[in-house]
Amino acid sequence: MIITSLLDTDLYKFTMMQVVLHHFPAAQVEYRFKCRTPGIDLTPCIDEIREEIQALCSLRFRERELSYLRGMRFIKSDFVDFLGIFQMNEKYISVTPAEADNGEIDITVKGPWLHTILFEIPVLAVVNEIYFRKTQPIANYTEGRQRLNEKIALIGGVVGLTDCKIADYGTRRRFSRVWHEEVIGTLRERLGAQFAGTSNVNLAMRYNLIPLGTMAHEYLQACQALGPRLRDSQTFGFEVWAKEYRGDLGIALSDVYGFDAFLRDFDMYFCKLFDGVRHDSGDPFAWGERMIGHYAKNRVDPQTKTLIFSDGLDFTRVVELYQRFHDRVRLAFGVGTNLTNDLGYVPLQIVIKMVRCNGQPVAKLSDTPAKNMCDDTAYLAYLRQVFEIPPALPA
Repeated sequence: MIITSLLDTDLYKFTMMQVVLHHFPAAQVEYRFKCRTPGIDLTPCIDEIREEIQALCSLRFRERELSYLRGMRFIKSDFVDFLGIFQMNEKYISVTPAEADNGEIDITVKGPWLHTILFEIPVLAVVNEIYFRKTQPIANYTEGRQRLNEKIALIGGVVGLTDCKIADYGTRRRFSRVWHEEVIGTLRERLGAQFAGTSNVNLAMRYNLIPLGTMAHEYLQACQALGPRLRDSQTFGFEVWAKEYRGDLGIALSDVYGFDAFLRDFDMYFCKLFDGVRHDSGDPFAWGERMIGHYAKNRVDPQTKTLIFSDGLDFTRVVELYQRFHDRVRLAFGVGTNLTNDLGYVPLQIVIKMVRCNGQPVAKLSDTPAKNMCDDTAYLAYLRQVFEIPPALPA
């Protein structure tokens, strides 16, 4: 059994789920799986994926896990009470070979948002682990440890980098649960205070680390269908978030409609209200410069705000970004695949993204076009028009 705890997921799944419970409990959504790595045949994995999903749907939150969640200042008691009776349901998820018969698989999650939101992270972790178990039955952990040691040497105790802190964001694309845990234990022991924490709630609880996360793209995408009108969906999402958390979890995500549209909506009010912004697509250096300039333009001292970088980072890029920005703004770095799936094999680029909410298409128009995922070209064109995104931007 790959997933043995419902806490084995990212914190932002719980923070978004609490918003869903309190503000959008009737919302209906659909998610779809996509493997962006070409030439990967996942069909031999289907039976095992189904078995693991069946096992996942047998899990319930344990009392000590609920107590841990209840101890977080931003988690409300009624939400923990709901989790106490919560169980994932197989009827909301299907795994089948793709109709094209090309080695791809279709994973569709469809049902109430409140009851489907927790599928994404553990299902991606399951697909990864089963795939690598089949293709690399004897894992080269020696190579993985050597690579991890080299990463740690880049920042661990290095003069001028002692304030450079990294966090683990690698649950969904990890090589395996066992390797993920070893990486966390090694970082905690070797980096000390330079290891800021992990997005994985289970590992944060077990290793006494800070659990990290706020919102993901799906939240702002769903607001396209749930808000008063499409043009206001981004500001609507930020306002509902602020209403729920009252100043806590104040990191905004900047790339659902492209950075230009984000800056138009992220006015002085939001600049002051939110603690910072997360980067997840496009040139991180250009993004950082523009974000600092935007704060200054809105009469906010950038040194009081946090920029979080989380787009496909490795430790070399972390050091480069730190050296560019460390004396100008507060910084945080979330490293995913490069931490938890770097043993010398090509990692899978797999995602599960929301594609509909309440029967309406939803999408993001990322600053990295390859990250966009929507099957309705007319809706993408409309979204570009509404948010003043140039038509030349690829979908």
